[in-house]
Amino acid sequence: MAKVTGLEGVVAAETDISLVDGENGHLIYRGFWAKELAITSTFEEVAYLLWYGQLPNTAELEAFKGQWVADRCLPEHVLSLLKLLPRETPLMSVLQTAVSAMSESQYSWPPSVEQALKITAVLPIIVAYRYRLENGLPLIEPLNQLDHAANYLYMLTGVIPEAAHVKALTAYLILGMEHGMNASTFAGRVVSSTQSDLISALTAAIGAMKGPLHGGAPTEVIAMLDAIGNKEQAEDWIRSTLEQGGRLMGFGHRVYKTVDPRAEALRQVTARLSSEDPWFELAIHVEAAAIKLLDEYKPGRRLYTNVEFFAAAIMRAIGLPSALFTPTFSIARVVGWSAHVLEQAAINRIFRPQSVYTGPMPTEQVSK
Repeated sequence: MAKVTGLEGVVAAETDISLVDGENGHLIYRGFWAKELAITSTFEEVAYLLWYGQLPNTAELEAFKGQWVADRCLPEHVLSLLKLLPRETPLMSVLQTAVSAMSESQYSWPPSVEQALKITAVLPIIVAYRYRLENGLPLIEPLNQLDHAANYLYMLTGVIPEAAHVKALTAYLILGMEHGMNASTFAGRVVSSTQSDLISALTAAIGAMKGPLHGGAPTEVIAMLDAIGNKEQAEDWIRSTLEQGGRLMGFGHRVYKTVDPRAEALRQVTARLSSEDPWFELAIHVEAAAIKLLDEYKPGRRLYTNVEFFAAAIMRAIGLPSALFTPTFSIARVVGWSAHVLEQAAINRIFRPQSVYTGPMPTEQVSK
């Protein structure tokens, strides 16, 4: 039996949810370019697409958004749990615990779009409430007239967010919704394949997401942009770093061997908004300088901008602290996780891979 470490290259399922093509730099959501959806669509529209397989018409979208607002309600026992967990508990662990405490009776097998919508609508509330509790701030109730991204920012800060920041965060969240059979999505599908409930599948997915090799955060990119400071210093700083053998954070990707389509979409968004926020303007300038110098210092390495570079500019511009980076990513990815759980349920067969035994054999035959 051939050994494949980490299941790399092994096909575990067929899916019509998304295509991740690293060689050609393609990311497709149900027949649509993800980068175009990020620029032209709302979070709610793309969630509808991933769950139902098509974009909504006007009537469908209005009904969908109405249900979304109605589902912005955190159960009282979950709120009590958020207040009781020790302050030092990492936010991703809090999120995992809070999700696991949601009523299983409302999320019993088989999973449904209604269940997916309910948990997607409530995840930002869990994160925002806990963040404010940790910082000794009063809780802020959802504002029904705000969409998903805007309401999340409002519940974190108590201030109606700037339109440029909402647009940028929406694009980031759309591009974070789905990315093929990654570790957290696979974890969720494995749990769902046992006919366990949606909550259990999402709890497993969050557990995988909080691992540093998966969820990650653009913290180091932000540190780099902070160190550069302004456009005038960009080229000298980058050249000095490369000459000393240092790494430029936010460039290169394990899957994409060409331009990361998510970075391409976020570049377009930040370029359009660069006149409205100095961090967007700096990011656009630094990326151009870095690409030029990487080609000069590391020719043939195919080091292109990845999604974390522009995610960092967005997080820095909207003032999101680093503790919120991976939870915010999870607020987006729950759409993809639940889409995969729904797909798994429709064609279910329990996952049961084999392993290769590498331990010692007994020295004697056991007598019968």
